[in-house]
Amino acid sequence: MFTSESSAETKSDRTRARLRDIALASFRERGYDATTMRLIAQEAGVSVGNAYYHFATKNDLVQELYLDVQRSHRDTAEPDLAGLSDLVDRVAVVYRTGLDQLTPYHAHAAEFLSAAMSPRSEINPLADASSAAREITEGLFADAVRGAQSGSVPDDLAASLPTVLFLGYLLVALFWVYDRSEGQERTRRLLERGLRLLRTMLPLARVPLVRGVVREILDLIAEAGR
Repeated sequence: MFTSESSAETKSDRTRARLRDIALASFRERGYDATTMRLIAQEAGVSVGNAYYHFATKNDLVQELYLDVQRSHRDTAEPDLAGLSDLVDRVAVVYRTGLDQLTPYHAHAAEFLSAAMSPRSEINPLADASSAAREITEGLFADAVRGAQSGSVPDDLAASLPTVLFLGYLLVALFWVYDRSEGQERTRRLLERGLRLLRTMLPLARVPLVRGVVREILDLIAEAGR
């Protein structure tokens, strides 16, 4: 038998979930600027104060959006990674499926970028508040590296590679925001060229004379993402 307290908690959970779902749909359809807490509350049929009780700011709902997109990214990428052993093929899956998940938001992507550009922004992808979503994406790159055939990259380089690949993903996403080509085809071409370059450079990571330099470069880039 449910107590009044547990029933209240269940109702609260339902209200929170409804606010979240409405916000995510509005971000996709209206963008960042036009989505307001007042609009979300109105569509959910609750007071603005109630909406703020569940989510202190609109940016808290943006973090929910980040999580939703990255969880979908993970769910889409993991089956495609199964059975692949080539490192570049595995990395390519993570990049391509990531762009696929971003596609529905392209029309309003510049608004989110504008809001996130400040280093102090709570929705900056490198901000502490964004860590949960970032861990999902970086975890996918870690899985891609870890599941590759033995010897694809030396162990001491593999430790930094997921963070480097994640930062590369942010740069690709930045290019994608500004890409006005049909279906963001320019971004796709840029990605494929980058993947071909990665395949060309990987053997150099196993050359003793070059390996130390490659390690220093990867560590330097990875430091920027920590």
